[in-house]
Amino acid sequence: MRPFKLLFRCAAVLAICSTAMGSAFADTFALVNINQQALFFNQINEGAQKAADAAGAKLVIFNANNVPSAQNDAIENYITQKVDGIILVAIDVNGVKPAITAAKAAGIPVIAIDAQIPDGDNVAFIGVDNAKAGEDIGKFYADYVKSEMGGTAKIGIVGALNSFIQNQRLDGFKKAVTDSGLDITFLDTVDGQNVQETAMSASENLMTANPDMTTLYATGEPALLGAVSAVTSQGRTGDVKVFGWDLTKQVIQGIDDGWVVAVVQQDPAGEGKAAVEALT
Repeated sequence: MRPFKLLFRCAAVLAICSTAMGSAFADTFALVNINQQALFFNQINEGAQKAADAAGAKLVIFNANNVPSAQNDAIENYITQKVDGIILVAIDVNGVKPAITAAKAAGIPVIAIDAQIPDGDNVAFIGVDNAKAGEDIGKFYADYVKSEMGGTAKIGIVGALNSFIQNQRLDGFKKAVTDSGLDITFLDTVDGQNVQETAMSASENLMTANPDMTTLYATGEPALLGAVSAVTSQGRTGDVKVFGWDLTKQVIQGIDDGWVVAVVQQDPAGEGKAAVEALT
């Protein structure tokens, strides 16, 4: 049997302030998302829209197109428009905090999805513990290297260095791998910028610069898609094993073919649904 394992971590409401919510809210909510290129974020939108439709609420969706300041501006605009609740998938979890505080002062609850806001004024967080999940896949990776690769590997990283949560996933992964004590060498870390085409180019450069690379870890959907495309285009599916986050059709094909080994899969539609339901 091929040594593949899919790691599931379901969305969970980690903190919720019930006094801030209830039937007194009207029916206009705003969802401030990161981009509309990644399937993950579109699935959040879809889950939220279905829940809003079921509740008879209006949902407006803002695409920040990977620009942190655009999220701040959007929240400020929605405060002015007096929406009844804001759902936020944050890029810069610290930079967006003043806008969240302003929303709280205006009596508008903010629910964070996917990325927790450290000491933020959001009333709830819906998502996974990204650092812990990073450790989980790091432990699985180390076990795989030990059992299937003789305890030795060289790994490249494709990340999104402006993403707080993807950096958490990277840090957790590195910690688990380092703690394993195996002969695993970390090569370069490249920045896919949460854009598939950029991640593909960065992955190609990573492999060109490190022809002895045997494994690759990608911290999010665009990074993983870019990495999978690069491994395929460079004919490295026979000698580079891939680990990462978020399933797509291309990634599933890599799993079926045996060179994508492990993927952490979340429930983005469920997260969007839960956020809207928490506001209604």
